[in-house]
Amino acid sequence: MAVTLKTTAGEVGLTLDSGLAPCTVASFLSLARQGYYDGTSCHRLGVSGLQMLQCGDPEGTGTGGPGYTIPDEVFSGLKYGRGILAMAKKQAPDSGGSQFFMVYGEAPLPPEYTVFGSISDAGLQTLDKVARGGVDDEKGPGDGTGPPRIEVRFQSIAVG
Repeated sequence: MAVTLKTTAGEVGLTLDSGLAPCTVASFLSLARQGYYDGTSCHRLGVSGLQMLQCGDPEGTGTGGPGYTIPDEVFSGLKYGRGILAMAKKQAPDSGGSQFFMVYGEAPLPPEYTVFGSISDAGLQTLDKVARGGVDDEKGPGDGTGPPRIEVRFQSIAVG
């Protein structure tokens, strides 16, 4: 399933894989079609170690969600790297909701995060641009991640 994230930083094309993660894809598409993500900002960028952009929190703090959780859809040996789309979650199993992250570089993570799609080459170029802008360290938690200096706010999500 093709999806286009239309953001203030540019478009990010995604391909969702319902064979790999059917519950996650169904939840993401439902939220997108309801306009849940519209107007929300990506709140966390990592530029060293974990190189990703995290989005999907309507509160913009990393703590918000849709009011429900979805099961983890993972398998041993899972590897994360450039071009991977995965669900964020709390430390507890089956705690994902609406937050997701897009990997544009390295992602040394244990196989605990549901991969539910991939990012287009043009989308990766948009993410690379955001990453080059860096992290607003003053507003971050002090772990080298934080809000991106180049704002990424969702204008809409086109499905299909």
